[in-house]
Amino acid sequence: MERPEPELIRQSWRAVSRSPLEHGTVLFARLFALEPSLLPLFQYNGRQFSSPEDCLSSPEFLDHIRKVMLVIDAAVTNVENLSSLEEYLASLGRKHRAVGVSLSSFSTVGESLLHMLEKCLGPDFTPATRAAWSQLYGAVVQAMSRGWDGE
Repeated sequence: MERPEPELIRQSWRAVSRSPLEHGTVLFARLFALEPSLLPLFQYNGRQFSSPEDCLSSPEFLDHIRKVMLVIDAAVTNVENLSSLEEYLASLGRKHRAVGVSLSSFSTVGESLLHMLEKCLGPDFTPATRAAWSQLYGAVVQAMSRGWDGE
């Protein structure tokens, strides 16, 4: 796989990172719309959310959104040296596996990420930008999927 185009990724991320909670909420709203079966995986203090809106407005889930956006930020920061994040991402993969996330759900997460970027960037979300983000996300998922090795 070719390395993603770093400058396209950094430039587009600057716009998104100004409002991470807002854009992260767009990502997860899309994720729950595409794959509603993921909603029950998010429980805090034994509380089951009755709707995506209920989940997206809870303080605990907003913390999760912030963490996801920080992981994306780390990938953007290290776009030219993603191997430096491999152990961290594999560990993150193990945590996701432990709570019941399947590898197949990462494709829906990728679609949701691209949707969020398109909504945020509008006409600046060019085919080249889409391709760069798809490559970056593919590399992140490849590293996270190591958390499923040995199943």
